[in-house]
Amino acid sequence: MPAQALEVNGALTQGALVFGRTVPGHEVELDGRSIRVDAASGLFVFGVDRDASAELSLVEVRPDGTRADHVFAVAARDYDIERIDGLPPRKVTPNPADLERIKREGALITAARAHDGPETWFADGFIWPATGRVSGQYGNQRILNGEPRRPHLGIDIAAPAGTPVKAAARGRVTLAENDLFYTGGTIVLDHGHGVTSIYSHLQDVSVAVDAEVAQGEVIGTVGSTGRSTGPHLDWRINWFQMRLDPALIAAPRP
Repeated sequence: MPAQALEVNGALTQGALVFGRTVPGHEVELDGRSIRVDAASGLFVFGVDRDASAELSLVEVRPDGTRADHVFAVAARDYDIERIDGLPPRKVTPNPADLERIKREGALITAARAHDGPETWFADGFIWPATGRVSGQYGNQRILNGEPRRPHLGIDIAAPAGTPVKAAARGRVTLAENDLFYTGGTIVLDHGHGVTSIYSHLQDVSVAVDAEVAQGEVIGTVGSTGRSTGPHLDWRINWFQMRLDPALIAAPRP
């Protein structure tokens, strides 16, 4: 690879996880933010936000301090509106005590998604963690009990309670909770370079923090805990705090 080369693989679409490669020892910045580059292979990865603008900029910084700019077009997407009724009012409009709890639990999830480890497990690919009907799509805005809410930033997989949930990729457990206010039984797996996956509304949580799990290993079961109207898995993939579309990232659905 020439000393100035920087390659990006995959479509740059809103919600995508994008792989790139540069010369080992070079640095990469995304819109002014330094991102991890694997020291041996030059591999790097980054996310494209749901509402990303039409262009993003990568800067390659060479050891001598010279910089090369790379500008890429981002494909926009259309999102639907989903209406969900029948939720307990408290889950739609929490009381002050619940809001304090939500704040504490949100900090736990934020910390679990903040890891920037050197592992490159994400590069081995992702599988679907459960089999079932897709009942909620990434990016769609939700109206809960008639009140507009933020977009849904994951994939909902409807399946019977107790259905096994598998690790979508090899990873390390950074959060394992049985009863969070919104997400109920919740697991976060760290796949390296800021890439994490989240599994929510679980009936059973079968792993503990710091455990390393293999792709396809059972980590819990489908449930209806937290803010949920029926048994399903809310599955998310993130790059740090950016929520991405699992359907763009994983292998074809079984």
